Amino acid sequence: MNKGRLEAFSDGVFAVIITIMVLELRVPHGDGWTAARPLLPVFFTYILSYVFLGIYWNNHHHLLHASDRIDGTVLWANLHLLFWLSLVPFVTGWMGENHFAALPTAVYGSILLMAGVAFLILELRLLRAGNPRLAAAIGSDRKGKISAVLYLVAIPLAFVNQAVSDVIYVCVALVWLVPDSRIERTL
Repeated sequence: MNKGRLEAFSDGVFAVIITIMVLELRVPHGDGWTAARPLLPVFFTYILSYVFLGIYWNNHHHLLHASDRIDGTVLWANLHLLFWLSLVPFVTGWMGENHFAALPTAVYGSILLMAGVAFLILELRLLRAGNPRLAAAIGSDRKGKISAVLYLVAIPLAFVNQAVSDVIYVCVALVWLVPDSRIERTL
């Protein structure tokens, strides 16, 4: 399989995940703000998850753009990442429907952590496949390490103060919204 097919397949999976997520949004019964108010937690979790998926899609694109070679382990690592991302609609709905309750908030963070670990594994497999331009671009991956630490703090914190966990998840997303020019500079 060439890199283009891997990227096209992954783009399709990203599109399906986002589609599933948006289909979970329910139309309010009524035309006033009082009818929409109960749906706000679901809508807020949708926005947060949409941003996370957009960040992963963007970074996945850059990762593959900086890579020239893939092998079988890269394919499996990519599937591993897509598996964790495919769970985002489930945890998004669960957290939103339960108004950011402790357990759904912790599980949401756990899925984000596992997706981050899976992305790191994909990076490592691409490096092992022999992609020197990617190696030069990635460097120390400070943002990835900081994100993992923040998730590890937020997950148990959800049982103490779930609002702080939610703020940490938003902060991680904000850190990644700042464009990462490492790969673009290298290319």
